[in-house]
Amino acid sequence: MHAACVTHLRRDNSLAIESLNENDHDAVARLIHTSLVDWYQRNLNQGSRFGESHEPFRLMPDVYAKLDPGEALIARDIATQAILGVCFVHPRPTHLSVGIVAIASTAQGRGVGRALLEPVVRRAREEKKPLRLVSSALNLDSFSLYTRLGFVPHTLYQDLTLPVPAEGLSAPPPEGIAQVRAAGVPDTPQMARLEFALQGISREQDYRFFLTGEAGAWRTWVYEGPGGELRGFLVTSHDDRSLIIGPGVAMDDKAALALLWVALDSLRGKTPLFLVPCAAEKVVRTAYAWGARNVELHVAQCLGPCAPAKGISFPTFLPESG
Repeated sequence: MHAACVTHLRRDNSLAIESLNENDHDAVARLIHTSLVDWYQRNLNQGSRFGESHEPFRLMPDVYAKLDPGEALIARDIATQAILGVCFVHPRPTHLSVGIVAIASTAQGRGVGRALLEPVVRRAREEKKPLRLVSSALNLDSFSLYTRLGFVPHTLYQDLTLPVPAEGLSAPPPEGIAQVRAAGVPDTPQMARLEFALQGISREQDYRFFLTGEAGAWRTWVYEGPGGELRGFLVTSHDDRSLIIGPGVAMDDKAALALLWVALDSLRGKTPLFLVPCAAEKVVRTAYAWGARNVELHVAQCLGPCAPAKGISFPTFLPESG
């Protein structure tokens, strides 16, 4: 979002929408942590999933500030100056995307989420670009907010975790892992073209970000076809604060499973999270056979035209770009 973007909620001018600055990163990390713990504990009795400290969540504002400087929005209480909400925004050549939206539990009912999203919706319409996001299918409050704003669900994902043994997965490796290699910066144009062909979006800057290592700790692999053409790629966060596999895309099950195997094998002794489309039956069943289990469901939604997706996508939450 444009720098120094400020608006107000309701006639009492009680809330300001501002651009996030570095001085507020710690407060935003606390907000994200407490909002997740509160919602998951109240609704699913799973607040412990997010630990006792907000420190790991500093990674989110720090990474987003490097990837999309000046784009994140916060909602600030004018009277107390407390930050009541945050929304990360990712402008891309083909679309705009909304990353995590977190609202303080003490601010429920004040319309903070809508106040953060409305300027993003206006911007997408002004720029004539679709607006994309991936949200929890279990949080019906946020789901309802998005659908009221005009978002339409299009893909359902299973959130899977898999504790990778220190000696590696016991199941035999899938066919095609010999076609997987480490990616380099010269691969990014072809990665972007492949994702555009399969998902209708382009975000080459994201893949350059992963491969240049400005923030976080990432490893990226590509799957090559017999003629050396890219048939898939997959990014993995190796930062212990965020062990997430994705983003990535693959043209078929073979490429998807080979990439996923290599990514999991790189995280021996750890328990990463990854999202797989529910419709990708073979990938899901194979992940179960490797030891994965479901922890949640997420749904991809789009406001505006959404190109029919092909192949298999692996979305993620850090950084999230639809």
